[in-house]
Amino acid sequence: MTETQTKTSGPEFRAAAGAIDGLRNDLMRDVLAYRPLPPLNPDGRLIRQLPEGLRKAAVWTPHALVLFAAFLVMMAGFSEWEFRLLMGLVPAIPVAMTLVRPVAAFWASILGTVLCAVLGSEGLWGPSAFMAQIVVLVVVAARTRPRTAAWMWLLILLFGVFLEGGDPSITAPLVTLSAFALLVVAVVQIRRDAEREVTVQRTVTAVERDRRTLLEERTTIARELHDVVAHHMSVVAIQAEAAPYRVENPPPELEQAFVTIRENAVAALTELRRVLGVVRAEDYEAPDAPQPTLAALDGLLDNVRETGLETEKVITGAVRELPQGVELSAYRIVQEALSNSLRHAPGASARVELGYVLGGLGLRVVNGPPRGLVKPSPGAGHGITGMRERVAMLNGEMTAGTTEDGGYEIAVFLPVPLSDGPEPRETAGTMADATGDADTVVVERGGGA
Repeated sequence: MTETQTKTSGPEFRAAAGAIDGLRNDLMRDVLAYRPLPPLNPDGRLIRQLPEGLRKAAVWTPHALVLFAAFLVMMAGFSEWEFRLLMGLVPAIPVAMTLVRPVAAFWASILGTVLCAVLGSEGLWGPSAFMAQIVVLVVVAARTRPRTAAWMWLLILLFGVFLEGGDPSITAPLVTLSAFALLVVAVVQIRRDAEREVTVQRTVTAVERDRRTLLEERTTIARELHDVVAHHMSVVAIQAEAAPYRVENPPPELEQAFVTIRENAVAALTELRRVLGVVRAEDYEAPDAPQPTLAALDGLLDNVRETGLETEKVITGAVRELPQGVELSAYRIVQEALSNSLRHAPGASARVELGYVLGGLGLRVVNGPPRGLVKPSPGAGHGITGMRERVAMLNGEMTAGTTEDGGYEIAVFLPVPLSDGPEPRETAGTMADATGDADTVVVERGGGA
């Protein structure tokens, strides 16, 4: 029948055509295909609990069980004194074939049943043929899918009724027992497929969640850096507008150059605000205060100490102003690290180290193991992701991991080219010796409230 005729036919005809196609695909296509039974997963839940020496042998357990079943079928055939060798081997061969060619084993079991019925004296379903047919149905159904099991059961029923002249009572014990066995196999398969689907969905969900978290962190960073970049662009526009008035009788070319600089700065600022509008959430509110820098770090530590976290700050090197984006990222990294300490290590102490070197800024936040009766809070798991994004944005390096005493350490290096930062400056709390050495060490300690 053509495809057009199939589309125009009724639903009953299409269902019957689909059933015939399913039978042909499951049991009549690639009958002799070589499909060896794979060994079990050595990392399975049960095999993992066995000793190391038994794991290699345990992965072949299904193969051993099938071969043992073939041996039992062969021994059951030996009860026939006449042609007992054939009565044992003929049914046992299809059972062993299920390990390599499952579909061919099903058809071979039917042919073997006919041969045993002709040579034997116990009718169609002798002991060996009965056992062989049950084992073949179960193994082939376990190796294929529930639809294939249903087709095999139906074919066995029709086969038995046809050879017995329309009397289903002789085949009834076989089809009844095989129905229960195939039902168990089908339930196990459906559950296994459902668990596999759930695992796949969980993996996809986890990947999507990580991707969404990454995008959220990048959006947050973009919002914060908008104020920094907008400030610099505004300064450029103002200076370009005021520069011609600082020169007496500037040439027209110079005035036009400053006008062009101002126009480009204003256009860039407008585009920057437009981009920020794209990544801004609906409930986002612009901050009233400017973005924090490392100068506000002492206030952060004071707030943390009020929550009960003992903190210590150590500064080494010549303290200097860094690019505003670097200081903002450094502040946020320290803020998130201390938040993680409060969340995951209640009752512990923390140490914040800042190292000013010629090539950039080093950060190190270390907390001890949790102490006391307060249980750690699981958190959302976004902190480390946000830190890594900020460090990657500045082409820096970051390591995070547990310490030997059970605490946690976060180490970050943010590179700053020498041309990007102002000259070193004296700040509150800086200790320099009488010789004017630029290297400083500042230690500030604070206890919990």
